[in-house]
Amino acid sequence: MERLVAIERGCLIGHLVAMAFGLAGLLLVMPHPEFLALLPAGATLFRWSMAGGGVVYILLGAITVALYAYRTLGLRDWLAFCIPAIGISLTSEILGTSVGFPFGDYSYLNGLGYKIAGLVPFTIPLSWFYLGLSAYLLARVGLGLNQAATGSTSWVGLRQVGAIALGALMLTSWDFVLDPAMSQTAMPFWYWHQPGAFFGMPYQNFAGWMGTGVVFMSVAALLWRGRIRQISLAQLSLPLTVYLGNFTFAMVMSLAAGIWIPVLLGLALGVVPALLCYQISKRNLLSQGAVALVEPAAESLKPTVPVGAATK
Repeated sequence: MERLVAIERGCLIGHLVAMAFGLAGLLLVMPHPEFLALLPAGATLFRWSMAGGGVVYILLGAITVALYAYRTLGLRDWLAFCIPAIGISLTSEILGTSVGFPFGDYSYLNGLGYKIAGLVPFTIPLSWFYLGLSAYLLARVGLGLNQAATGSTSWVGLRQVGAIALGALMLTSWDFVLDPAMSQTAMPFWYWHQPGAFFGMPYQNFAGWMGTGVVFMSVAALLWRGRIRQISLAQLSLPLTVYLGNFTFAMVMSLAAGIWIPVLLGLALGVVPALLCYQISKRNLLSQGAVALVEPAAESLKPTVPVGAATK
């Protein structure tokens, strides 16, 4: 288990570094190619970054969260989220790029890897998985679904519905910031056949994001019913780091393009709820005397703790 922890942390660091490397390429080198002459093998590094940088950072993010979920949730509950998240998001993306539903009329360009059915890069459903799980776990723990259920069955069910809605909102809030920047950068990764009113994005896009997130998080909640293990505060730091790291990447891209209103919306509807969920979980765990300052290597071997008797 200690080896998995080390690999997970290495992948997380690589994920964050790859995003920073991509930002440098898109925001510094592309507008100012003279920087390449100042770096050893600068031209080679830049070509590699543009050809595979997006694939690398998404793959490292997906591996990081997959290892984390395997350790903290167990194989069954990891797959119970991973398979619906990837399958449902891929279905939505294929529909979106072929018939324009549920996101609008758009197409992916090159830069994010092999395209499934010639339409959707294989990395896209992986990003839905790792950002979706990070957002949903923060929402669940923040709304008190990290302990054994208390109160009436209807109250537990309401908290389940709230966690799904909040998790999907935090996921969509990341897209508020990401989509305008990534479709309008000097090297866009997708484009809209019919640009919309929200900084080039159709409002339908965000409804599609919210709906897709709600669907696969609801499936996971049903499959997880009453079985998911308790998550310590130390373990919750990784989903928060992944969420904030990816949000920061999108925010820097948007601000560099002079797009700031989506950033404010993302901060209000994504980052603030994520931080509040973390702080609420910290308070709840402190009240139980259950906070671990350092995550034990054998944390994932603890017995399963039920967290709810009812789902949506």
